[in-house]
Amino acid sequence: MHVKFCGFTQLDDVNTAVQLGVDAVGLVFYPPSPRAVTLAQAQILSAALPAFVSVVALVVNMPENELIELANNVPFDIIQFHGDETPEQCQYLANAVNKRWMKALRINAEQDTVENVSARIDSFAAAGASSILLDAYHQYKYGGTGARFDWSLIPDNSSLPIILAGGLDADNVAATLDLPIYGVDVSGGIEIDKGKKDADKMRAFMKAVKRDRWQNETVTDAL
Repeated sequence: MHVKFCGFTQLDDVNTAVQLGVDAVGLVFYPPSPRAVTLAQAQILSAALPAFVSVVALVVNMPENELIELANNVPFDIIQFHGDETPEQCQYLANAVNKRWMKALRINAEQDTVENVSARIDSFAAAGASSILLDAYHQYKYGGTGARFDWSLIPDNSSLPIILAGGLDADNVAATLDLPIYGVDVSGGIEIDKGKKDADKMRAFMKAVKRDRWQNETVTDAL
């Protein structure tokens, strides 16, 4: 199971996540978010990451010129489109900066079915997405709500690797290990406050997900 920690604003938190073995770090480039970072902040945070830890740039309906400026200033690896972008828009924007990308889909238990979730995933797969992220729907927010959706709506035979988000924490993430997903994404479940991570919560989350790695507790001694 792959793990992405999202919404970093503090260098110490990034360093701790790396020591714990996180696979990807998400930086939020959406000014209304309390977890948003500037280009200058993002440069500092991304520079602290070693090889094999991916930098994911979370954007929400970002115009092409702003995305190009972002790509020219911050060495991120993957775009996470988290707004209302269509498959065609995602494809066009990602090609403009020559980056791999994934799309976040907000799942509404009152309207969605396994079949239409699968169909939506297929449309982004056809446009060239590398993965799909499933998050809980909120009428007024694009993400980061800490809410969980009905996991029975996750399709078994997705055309893209699925990353699960929404309301995850150290207490419930172990229940995801049998789901048909590729990875998990957490932000609020590892925080003291929005944008400020809790080292103990990060450690507990990683221990719950990557059990094999944590058989030897020496990994935690330095933390």
